[in-house]
Amino acid sequence: MTCTLGYATASTVGQNLEGQLAALSAAGVDPRRVFTDKLSDSAERVRAGLHAMLSYARSGDTVIVVAVDRLGRSAAEVTRTIADLTDRGIRLQTLKEGLDTGTSTGRVVANIITSLAKLDLEHERQTT
Repeated sequence: MTCTLGYATASTVGQNLEGQLAALSAAGVDPRRVFTDKLSDSAERVRAGLHAMLSYARSGDTVIVVAVDRLGRSAAEVTRTIADLTDRGIRLQTLKEGLDTGTSTGRVVANIITSLAKLDLEHERQTT
């Protein structure tokens, strides 16, 4: 059985989760299936909610986030997360950007992002 999951995170003092939670609810995500992180320190790197959501998600599921930048603190982290979801057959929808890997255009964009993530990893390996 497939399900729709949500993920929200607030990473600065001025941010809160309420707006993201409301947007996810409006998009049809059951509040019981929303994973969250509230990171109060910029040095804090562990995203327990993101890791729990990634562990819970199965092929055929849909993950919805308000904006693509919610998936990581850097472009490399975001692209790796998108690559992980795509490789595992998990659909990603971003409300702000309108990315939907369940559409042909969304899959093309995700493939480009995934290719960039793989290129980044190869580059890191070559320079270390």
